[in-house]
Amino acid sequence: MPRPRKWKKVCCLPESNLYGPLNTSEIEKEIIQMSVEEYETIRLIDLEGLTQEACAERMQVARATVQNIYKDARSKIAESLVNGNLLKIEGGDYQLYNESERMHGCGGCRRNRCGKPLRDIIRMES
Repeated sequence: MPRPRKWKKVCCLPESNLYGPLNTSEIEKEIIQMSVEEYETIRLIDLEGLTQEACAERMQVARATVQNIYKDARSKIAESLVNGNLLKIEGGDYQLYNESERMHGCGGCRRNRCGKPLRDIIRMES
């Protein structure tokens, strides 16, 4: 029996989940899928300037796990930029911080989405 996947803790969902070239004439390009936890490692390490170890603590996983997720995320971003492919952020094995864990969140979430379930986020944005 395979080992169950461990949920990675994520502070908030991205503002937008689709990125790519502005020229829409090349719609038939490949769409690159990036998971929410890959997005979170990019946000924590590259934007917030955390170390991989600090990122691992925030996401409540091992540092080696973060290192692998981060490597995959950077590869997908590079492929999207170099080849002009669309990058779509969705899915993965993640859980948003709940109310008792908010102290671990970034504190600067856009639209106060930190720790809110997706149905509440959709309701807030409507």
